[in-house]
Amino acid sequence: MKFPLKSLLLPISSLALPVSAANLPGIAVTQGAGGQGYSLSIQLLLLMTALTLLPAVLMTMTAFTRIAVVLGLLRQALGTNNTPSNQILIGLSLFLTLFVMQPVAQRVYEQAAQPYLDGKLEFQPALAAAAKPMRGFMMAQTRNSDLMAFAKISGHGSYANPDDVPFTVLAAAYMTSELTTAFQIGFMLFIPFVVIDLVVASVLMSMGMMMLSPMLISLPFKLMLFVLVDGWALVMGSLAASFVVPA
Repeated sequence: MKFPLKSLLLPISSLALPVSAANLPGIAVTQGAGGQGYSLSIQLLLLMTALTLLPAVLMTMTAFTRIAVVLGLLRQALGTNNTPSNQILIGLSLFLTLFVMQPVAQRVYEQAAQPYLDGKLEFQPALAAAAKPMRGFMMAQTRNSDLMAFAKISGHGSYANPDDVPFTVLAAAYMTSELTTAFQIGFMLFIPFVVIDLVVASVLMSMGMMMLSPMLISLPFKLMLFVLVDGWALVMGSLAASFVVPA
């Protein structure tokens, strides 16, 4: 790749450019024939308020949701309580999200951010160009059933083509599809560990050791199985391969 990983954050920075670089008018309230402009500090306050919400919004538009949910379910399947900690799981999720979203970020950088920084595109065309790769990625992961369900909730009918789907409908359907996919992957991860729990519980029952917790005995076997199959690399690789990145 010819661009750094931080270019994934270019859609965020591009939202800040109109205040600092573009010649946009200040926020104003029209009173009769005249107008009253607010100070620049109010604009910066509104910008900083928006920036605090952008990370949460972008997490719902990227691969982060599926990865974080699957890793959380994996920890529950292992029965290790809070190990690894939430900070470690979130860190792994963020790094894997960067790797998955890198091709999308590359297209956003080449088609929107770089032409805007070079002065070849205005802000609105650049924003529309940046939205196309993100919409394509989200649409590729979204189930038609979820899309139609939220289209019905919003009062819309069927759409002639993907470009006609409102972004609010697409975002809601994308999040629902991601949660469904994450639960399906989590179900597959639970199966071998549940089998170990059942075997250990049956052995303890047959030996009359009913007062001994099966989880206490099965945990070392589950950890050993997970390490022997190189579980972390297998899970991370399978998660990355589960995403469809449009060409």
